Amino acid sequence: MKVPYSYLDKQFAQLDEYLDDIRKLVRSGDFTLGKPVTEFEEQFARLTGLPFAVGVGSGTDALMLPLKALGIGQGDEVITAANTFVASVGAIAMCGATPVFVDNNKQYTIDVDQIEKVITPKTKAIMPVHLSGCPADMPAIMKLAEKYGLKVIEDAAQAILASIDGQHVGSWADAAGFSLHPLKNLNVWGDGGIIVTRSEEMRDKLRLLRNHGMKNRDEIEIFGHNSRLDSLHAVIGLRLIKDVRWITEKRIEFAKQFDEAFKDLKEFIDIPHRPQNYNWVYHTYVLRVEDRDGLLEYLLSKNIEAKIHYPIPLHLQNASRYLGYKKGDFPMAERDAQTMITLPVHQHLTQEEMEYMIGHVRHYYGVFH
Repeated sequence: MKVPYSYLDKQFAQLDEYLDDIRKLVRSGDFTLGKPVTEFEEQFARLTGLPFAVGVGSGTDALMLPLKALGIGQGDEVITAANTFVASVGAIAMCGATPVFVDNNKQYTIDVDQIEKVITPKTKAIMPVHLSGCPADMPAIMKLAEKYGLKVIEDAAQAILASIDGQHVGSWADAAGFSLHPLKNLNVWGDGGIIVTRSEEMRDKLRLLRNHGMKNRDEIEIFGHNSRLDSLHAVIGLRLIKDVRWITEKRIEFAKQFDEAFKDLKEFIDIPHRPQNYNWVYHTYVLRVEDRDGLLEYLLSKNIEAKIHYPIPLHLQNASRYLGYKKGDFPMAERDAQTMITLPVHQHLTQEEMEYMIGHVRHYYGVFH
C-alpha cells in the first residue's frame, strides 16, 4: 500500500467540471481582476466572518502587503515566531524591516510569555503564526499590542477556518494573510493568497498595493506591486470553497483518530495539548517523536509519505545570519526541528490507509494492537 502526502490527483479527479468553468472564463476574456476574483473575495470574507477580503498573488504577498499598508519598513522591527515557514520572515525582510524571533510553545505557536521581553522602541508590529492550523493565543497577543501601541498582522496561511471560542483567525488583527497554495485546505492551481481585514481603509490601500498603485486605468495613486489574484485561480477557488468545511471536518476527524491511537505511547510520542476552545484545522498533522529520523526512514520504506516541517529553524538559516542569532537561542524551536514529523492527514485518506499508518507507527515503537 502507498499512502501519498499529496492528494491533488484525487481532489481534481472530476477535471471536466473545472475545465467547464475555465472555458466560460476564456470566452469572457475577464482575465485580470475579473468578476470571479470579486466573487471569491466576497465568499471568502463570509467564510471567515470578516467584512473585507482582498485577493493577491501569493500567501507571501498576503503578509507583505499589509505590512506595507501599515507603513512598516526600514528601521522597524516586527516580532514573529522562530519556528515558522520562511514566508513569514521573508515578508518582513522584503519590507525592509527587521525580523525579531520568539520561541514557540508546545502548540507550535509563538510563546506569548516571551514576546514582551523583545519589544523595543523600534518594534512596530507582531506577526503571530497559526502554524499547522493551530491558532496562536490572539487574545493575549492583542493585549500586548494594545499595551505597547503595536500593529498585528496574523499569518493565517495554514489556518482557514481555525478559531478560538468560535472567532475566526484573522478577526483580531489589523489584517491577516491566507495562502491558497495547492496543498492548503482551500487551494488553487498555483500560487495565490487572500487578505482579510475589518478596515475599509486597509482594504482600499491593499487594492492599490496589489495593482501597481493604480486608482484607475490612467491614474497612479501610489507606487505598488503586481500582485493580483488571477481570475483563473479565483474560478478554481470558487468551486473548492463550497467544500472547505467538509475538507476541514475530515482533517479534524483523522487527526483525532491519530491522537486516540497514539495516546498510550507517551514514552515515544508527544501529542500537543489541544485546547477545547480552539478549532485546530490541521493543515499538517505534526507530532514530536522519539528517534524521528529512524521513524521517518521506516515509514518511507513502507510507502507512507511522511515529511519533516521544518528541519532547520529559521534563525539558524544562512539568510538569517545578519540578525545575529546563534544555536541555543530558541531551544523549543531547535528541539522541534529535531523531533517533529508530519503524517498525511488529507481529506482523501481511506480508513484502510489510516489504519496502515497507525499500525506502522505503533510497530516501530514495539507496541501492537
